[in-house]
Amino acid sequence: MPTDEKMLQENEVVMLIMGIGVFLFILLNKVHVKKINSWRILVWGYYFLLSGWFFTVLEGLFLENYLNLFEHLCYAVSAMLFTVWCWKSAQKVNEEELQ
Repeated sequence: MPTDEKMLQENEVVMLIMGIGVFLFILLNKVHVKKINSWRILVWGYYFLLSGWFFTVLEGLFLENYLNLFEHLCYAVSAMLFTVWCWKSAQKVNEEELQ
């Protein structure tokens, strides 16, 4: 029997809590994070990933279809940013090897 009852899934809530912990770690260690090549791209990728986790938890409460769309858009943008960061980091390493 299908129900329209909204529910939170524990694994999604735990993932969000851990993600918030990493977010706080990034904020508290910004001086060190800035030493990473192309750090802004990496951090923005993480912000989009964290936003996706927020949306996945919230979709269990209301606006399921819209928040699911936003969740997956955030994951896609995050993946693209991480890909660009990996490419730029590898490019930087190759430039250093040539010197």
